[in-house]
This record gives sequence, structure tokens and C-alpha cells, in this order.
Amino acid sequence: MSLITWTKEQFATNVSAHDAEHQEIFRLVNVLGDAVASGDRTAIGKELDALIDYVVKHFAAEEANFAQYGYPAAAGHKAEHDKLVETCADLQKKFHAGETEVTGETAAFVVGWLTDHIPNIDKLYGPYLNAKGVA
Repeated sequence: MSLITWTKEQFATNVSAHDAEHQEIFRLVNVLGDAVASGDRTAIGKELDALIDYVVKHFAAEEANFAQYGYPAAAGHKAEHDKLVETCADLQKKFHAGETEVTGETAAFVVGWLTDHIPNIDKLYGPYLNAKGVA
């Protein structure tokens, strides 16, 4: 079952590398959603780890572009990334310690974060980076 679908109209930043990364994040969210629906705790843990690992790498790639091209909103954008990573790392730690579960509500939180962050925050860097020659 698909929890989230990437569409150019809603989610394209027009920075091809980051758009491809966003599409992969969406795929990983959907895989995690399938694992949650299956109730297989081992699969959930594997997919949770894969998603978080990929998101951290994606954030680093965005932030590297911000630094390289002097993106003026980089500090605020990085603060949003840091807040999500902290939340996810806490969830990951508690899940693997058996202190919490990953549920449909968890998946809904991630979907909500993405559907807010990409159109309202990420899309803002597109024109800036495009003007710097990043396509």
C-alpha cells in the first residue's frame, strides 16, 4: 500500500539530485509502511533503519549544496533537519530497545512531515540553486 506518492507538481525542487533522493525517501517510507502493516517487528526494524540512514545522507547532501553555494536560509533549514533526525534517532533507539513500537501513526507523522517540508521548505532552495547553475 502506498502511503505517499511523489509528483513533480507537488514535490519537485528542480534540483535533480535532491528530487531523486526525495523519490527514494518516498519509496522507503512506503516499504516501511508495508512492514508496519505486516506486523513483522524484524522487518519494521530493518526498514526503519534503512529509512533513517538514507534520510541522514540526503540531509547531508542538501546541506553540502547549501554550504557550497551560500544558500542564505541554510541555518534554518538545517535546524529543521536536525529536529527530525533527533526525533527519528530517539524513536529508533527506543524501538530497538523494545521500549516502543513503530505504528501507522509513526508512518503518518513521517508522511505529514514530508508533505509539509518539501513543498514549503525544500522548494525554496530550488530557484536559488538553479540560479547558481545546479540543475
